[in-house]
Amino acid sequence: MNWRSRSSLFLMEQLIVVTIFAICASICVNIFIGSYFMANDTRDMNRALIFARNGAECYKAYGDLEKTAAVLGGEYNLEGDSAVVYYDAGGLVCGKKEAVYALHIKKILGNAADENFEFPLLCKISVDKMMGKEIIGFTAAARRRAGFNE
Repeated sequence: MNWRSRSSLFLMEQLIVVTIFAICASICVNIFIGSYFMANDTRDMNRALIFARNGAECYKAYGDLEKTAAVLGGEYNLEGDSAVVYYDAGGLVCGKKEAVYALHIKKILGNAADENFEFPLLCKISVDKMMGKEIIGFTAAARRRAGFNE
């Protein structure tokens, strides 16, 4: 066996080893990229849950969307009977231009001013990313309390 055949076998072996390492490296990079996107989705879900919970608790406390919007620092829309609060990337209330998240609270059923109130005040609460993707959504209910004016 001459030296040329030995060197070509060695080069072939090295080529196979490098190919295996390249395949393993591409799999690892794929896993890291997937975990990065999963971490971002989890962060968005956690923030959205906090925003939605705050909105639901305010709505349950006041039973009125106008007061809820004022307490949360958002805007009240009389025509659609809804409130919207915009949040920046840090979770602080901001204007629509700087917003990353939007909390929407829309009344479904009930009127807090009705004296003969028997039904709960229902609203749909959702948190969206400003790109249009809904992160979380649920229905919340508040009951009118006798003598609760403010």
